[in-house]
Amino acid sequence: MSRVLFVCVHNAGRSQISQALLNRDAGGRHEARSAGSEPAQRIHPEVLTVMDEIGLDLRGETPKRLTRELAEWADIVVTMGCGDACPYIPGRRYLDWELEDPRGRSLDAVRATRDEIVRRVDSLLAELDAAAVAAT
Repeated sequence: MSRVLFVCVHNAGRSQISQALLNRDAGGRHEARSAGSEPAQRIHPEVLTVMDEIGLDLRGETPKRLTRELAEWADIVVTMGCGDACPYIPGRRYLDWELEDPRGRSLDAVRATRDEIVRRVDSLLAELDAAAVAAT
């Protein structure tokens, strides 16, 4: 099982979408968490709307602060615009996904970001599954 940490600035959009999608689609084969360098008070409302459309309710989630412990928990850290605020932990794999912050954007724009995250999560899961098979 691989552990993936998704990190963005506010942990109220991109990283929350990514965490929810990976946890749903991995079916327990891998685990995701998310955090932010400057957590917001709540998940962005436009994110709640577009995730509801695909059957994922994020209303029970709250933005969390990125800690060194969270980064150490992860095998893979996926950053999304947190810049220098993301701690570097030796031995971890880092990926940078350049994605627009959904805050204040139109629902169509947030849907496009969500759909791009779906594609990237699917690709990451395929890679993680292949690595798990190769390791056995």
